Order: sequence, then C-alpha cells, then structure tokens
Amino acid sequence: MFFIDTIELEGLGNRSYLAGGKQTAVAVDPPRDFDQVLATAARRGVRITHVVETHIHNDYVTGGLELARVTGAAYLVPAGARVSFARVPVADGDTVTVDDGLELRAVATPGHTPHHTSYVLREQGRPVAAFTGGSLLIGTVGRPDLVEPRLTEQLARAQHASAHRLAAELPDETSVLPTHGFGSFCSSAQAEGDATTIGKEKTVNTALTTDVDSFVARLLAELDDVPAYYAHMGPANAAGPAPVDLTPPAVADAGEIAARLAAGEWVVDLRNRVAFAEGHVAGSFNFEADGKIATYLAWMIPWGKPVTLLAESPEQLAAAQRELVRVGIDRPTAAATGTPREWVPEDGSLASFPRSTFAGLAEHGTDGIVVLDVRRDSERASGHIEGSVHIPIHQLHKRLGEVPAGTVWVHCAGGMRAAIAASLLDAAGRHVVAVDDGFDSAADAGLAVVTG
Repeated sequence: MFFIDTIELEGLGNRSYLAGGKQTAVAVDPPRDFDQVLATAARRGVRITHVVETHIHNDYVTGGLELARVTGAAYLVPAGARVSFARVPVADGDTVTVDDGLELRAVATPGHTPHHTSYVLREQGRPVAAFTGGSLLIGTVGRPDLVEPRLTEQLARAQHASAHRLAAELPDETSVLPTHGFGSFCSSAQAEGDATTIGKEKTVNTALTTDVDSFVARLLAELDDVPAYYAHMGPANAAGPAPVDLTPPAVADAGEIAARLAAGEWVVDLRNRVAFAEGHVAGSFNFEADGKIATYLAWMIPWGKPVTLLAESPEQLAAAQRELVRVGIDRPTAAATGTPREWVPEDGSLASFPRSTFAGLAEHGTDGIVVLDVRRDSERASGHIEGSVHIPIHQLHKRLGEVPAGTVWVHCAGGMRAAIAASLLDAAGRHVVAVDDGFDSAADAGLAVVTG
C-alpha cells in the first residue's frame, strides 16, 4: 500500500506532495515553509528519506535544500540544473527506492525548463502516479518562457514532446500530479478541475490533441505577463535558499509608521478592502491577506525595499509572513496589529475613499471622470469599457503619472486588484472610487463594453 498527500499552496497556485509507504516517504517540490510537510509525515508516522525537485523553480523559493538537511534525506535535483550546493544529480531513467515495493523513476521532461524532470511513482513496478511539476498540467502545460527568450520556442516544442512521452509511456489510469496549474503564473493557461489522469489528458490537453506546430503557435500567442519577482526566484533556488525566520517582526508604533512612510518605504495594510476603504493610514497600500498577497506584493514592490505590515491580528500577520517568505520577502522591517486608529498619532486622521459597483458607475456616468482598467492585457482583449484607460495593476506604481486628471473610478475583474490600485492612487493624492464588482456586471449595468 502507498499514500500520496497533497500540500496546497493556494496563494501561489501550487501544490507539493508527500508520497510513501508504511515507513518512509519522499517529498516533492516542497515549499520554503516546509513545516507542513513535516507535520504530514508525522501524521503518517513515516520518515522522509528523499526530497526531490522537478526543476529549479521560477515562481517560489524552495524549501527542499533545508528540508533535506533537517531530515537527513537525500536531495535529488535534475543533473542539468546548475546549482551551488551539494545534491544528488538525477538523470533520465534513474530510480530510487521509496519504501518496500515502492520506487520513484526519473523521466526527463524538458520544456518548462531545459532540465525539467518528472518522477513516476511505481508500486511493484506498476506506474500509479506521475509528479509532473511544470510539464504536463491539468489541461495544459507549464509556460516555456521563464528561462531565456531565445529558448522559448525551442522549449515550447520540448513541452509538446515531453507531454507525448508521458502519454506514451504511462498507463491511462496513472494519476497526473503537477506542481503548477492551480492559479500559478507558471501555468501557460488556467487549468480547470482538481484531478486528472494520463487517459483524461489524452482527450483534453492541447499538447496531446494538436500537432506540434499548432500547439506551439497557440501556446506562444497566449502567454501572459510574467511577475517581476520571478527574476529573483531562480537565482535564489540555484544558490541554495537560507532557512526561514517566521518569528514576529519588530513592533512599529504610530510614530515609526509615519517615519517609514516619510522615508518612502512601503507600509502595507493587510486588512480586507472594505475595511481599508473605510479608514486607513494615509500613504499605506492595501494588499489583502486573503488575496494573492505573495504574487501581487512581490510583483509590484521594488525588490529589496523595506516593507512594514499592518494587520488586524497576530494570526493575520503570521499568515502573511508565511506567504511572503515563499517568494523571498524574508523579513518585514516592522509590523503593527490592531486597528488603524492605533496606527496614526493621537491628533492624526485616517484617510478613506468610496467604493461602488458597475451599476453605480453607470448611474454616475463616465463623462468627466477617468475609468481605469487595471486588468492584464489578455483580460482586456476580451472586452473593456469604452473610453477606459488601461494600465495593468503590476505597472501602475511606475505609471501613476499617466493617469489623466480627474476623479478615477478604478476596476479589475473582481475587486481585489482594483482595491490595490485605489490604495496606490489614494496614497498619491488622487480622488478615487474603487469599483468592487465582477466585470461581467459591466454590460448588464448598461455600460458600453467593446473589444479590440
């Protein structure tokens, strides 16, 4: 008998796995905060003897090296990956014993990276699952453009070949267990569904249902923006990440918060967007702890800039810290918990701005105001409000000067990114209204939605 446990990393849209038998187990693509992996192993009563990486990750900092050190496990990394630490290099066809009757076989599946490797779990020689990392995902494949622009088309073709290799070599009932594809920007398209098999992928995955030229042309045409922080993840993983420190940051009082804002540092309010709009420290930015804080804060903040976190509770602060260490924002310089009234001097006042809906925008009318769309290019292409200004959210902090004069009604697809944008505009002294609504409501409200 064997088991496979999934560790969800919802904020980043990734999964990690622990697989094993009665006594020992292997961890696959573990997160930097690997205490969840240890807890899963403890519940199973197994010892982690191997830690494996499918590739040098571009979207998060791995916990693999430190997990292997802490557990004494062998650390398996694809042989083609250039790294600065000792590891067990893995080549195509290599096998390791995980437990009695249970083994892991390496299968070279280049495409997401040149060295990408999948691992097939076999019970008594029969394939039962494939840990496919950023190769074969649910209904799609990992994007091929994160390594080097000159290699993108070559890697796209390799993705097609790798998907076909897995489909040819594995039985239809083999479970496909990818690391990416659950909201991760490492996925070339957003996957639908929660589980899949080789047989199912043969019928729905474009890498397996279209010829290579058609597949590559479509894949390259649909590639979306790359989060800026990805440029720092690969080098950090290749160098060997340091252990994490999740202890609480230094406490900031109202005076220090004001001083950090005056110095141009980022002060980030983690509360929900409704509470932030109602009252917040002037100059602070709103990245909801329950949103994709790791992705969007890491994408937008100048890399290495000090950040102070404001949270409504120690638990909210701790959860945000955990999310941020996964993308290399290791230590907030300071933090405060409580209410915004505690974060400003006694004689100070709180800032606020109104919220509305697309129906509210239609009722107000678009004459004499700026409608700012902060969705990505691919989202806007499918339809946008006529006359709206377009600046994707991840570019807005560098392009605030391009927003025309006047009151700004800012929207995205659902409200989270509009709240971030509204906080940036509010901090810059602009009059702003945050549209907290689904974009599908725009046309229903009577607004002119056009394409092209």
